Amino acid sequence: MGRRPNSVNDSRRYYDWLDRAGEDIQSAKLLSQDELCYNNAAFHCQQTIEKALKAYILLKSGMLVDGHNLPWLCKRAAKYDRTFSDWLRESTSLSKCYIETRYPADIPLDLTYEQVRNYYRMAKEMYLFICGEVDKILAQNRAHPSQ
Repeated sequence: MGRRPNSVNDSRRYYDWLDRAGEDIQSAKLLSQDELCYNNAAFHCQQTIEKALKAYILLKSGMLVDGHNLPWLCKRAAKYDRTFSDWLRESTSLSKCYIETRYPADIPLDLTYEQVRNYYRMAKEMYLFICGEVDKILAQNRAHPSQ
C-alpha cells in the first residue's frame, strides 16, 4: 500500500472519488432490495467507504493511496482527524465485504436482509460523515485561502 505509480490512470481529484462513492451507496441501496443481489449490495457498501476514505486522504495529503483495507484507510484518515478512529469498528465490519462478497467460497457467505441493511446503514452514515469532513475542509480553505 502507499502511493500509486504515476502510470495508473486513477483520478487525482478527490471529488471524482466522492462522486463514485455516491454512486456506490446508491447502487447498494437499490441492490439491497433484491435477495439475489445481497452480496453485490454489501460489496458496494464496502466500495462506498473505500472511495470516500481515499477522497478524504487525497484531499488532506495530496496522495492517492492504494488498497482495499478499510481499517488501514481509516487509520490513515485518523492521522489528519482523530475522529476517524470512531469509525474503526464499522470499517472493519465493512472491509470483509470486499473479497467475501465477490468470489465463490467453499463455505458461501449467506447474507440476510438484516445484515445487508446494517452494512448499508454503516456505509451511509460513514459516507455522510466523510462528506461532512470534506465540506469542513473546503469551507476552511475558502475562509483562509493562504493556508
